Amino acid sequence: MSRGARRLLAAVLLAVCGVSLWQLAAYWGAAAREEAAFARLAEVAAQASPDGENAGGMLPGYAALYAENPDMFGWLCVAGTTLNYPVMYTPDDPEYYLRRAFDGSYAKSGTPFLDAACYDGCGNYIIYGHNMKSGAMFAALLDYAERDFWQQHPKVSFDTLYEQGEYEVLAAFYAEAASESEAEAFRYWHYTDLTAEDKFNEYVDRVSLAALYDTGVTASFGDSLLTLSTCSYRGDNGRFVVVARRAADARQLP
Repeated sequence: MSRGARRLLAAVLLAVCGVSLWQLAAYWGAAAREEAAFARLAEVAAQASPDGENAGGMLPGYAALYAENPDMFGWLCVAGTTLNYPVMYTPDDPEYYLRRAFDGSYAKSGTPFLDAACYDGCGNYIIYGHNMKSGAMFAALLDYAERDFWQQHPKVSFDTLYEQGEYEVLAAFYAEAASESEAEAFRYWHYTDLTAEDKFNEYVDRVSLAALYDTGVTASFGDSLLTLSTCSYRGDNGRFVVVARRAADARQLP
């Protein structure tokens, strides 16, 4: 290779490295700004208390956030992790917050959102969030693949605008966003309405079969469930799912 060719190759490699470094800096810079915005929201949400209510019955901290954006449905948190975010609900445009921040501006990490088929009393709130490489959003959910992590974080908090809720993790499992033609696939996202006993039992049975380990927590018809879903990157269309049961009447098997 001639000296001129070597110089040209070196220049090309330097240009590629420069672009890559710029892309990395842009990614991490945007991630930091997005998390800072959510940190502000978390400070407001922390004012929510069952001892105080605003007009309309909303918890104070959440009422303030609802005034900023009425698409807010509640707040999700796993204590001791980075998962601490508002949950949005736009049934007429289900994935509106897939790449939007709380204020509606573009955000690569998006904002967690409730399945459009959910409603108050449906029996199973299904919430979706991105698995960000920065560790933001639902990235912490993947840690539930390990039993030790579950033992240290057995509970999930999910508050609606009107009441606080604590849930006990029932199961964690890997899944795939299967096509409708795959008859045997577990389409957990179809199980929002669990008001029929046979549907409820079918969902709990399939969750138990898919579980990576036994938590000892069980559920019976009439219980309220919470399902958290994110990408797993384990395979094509891979998903990681955590299912929890409202702790107000949770039971631990002997």
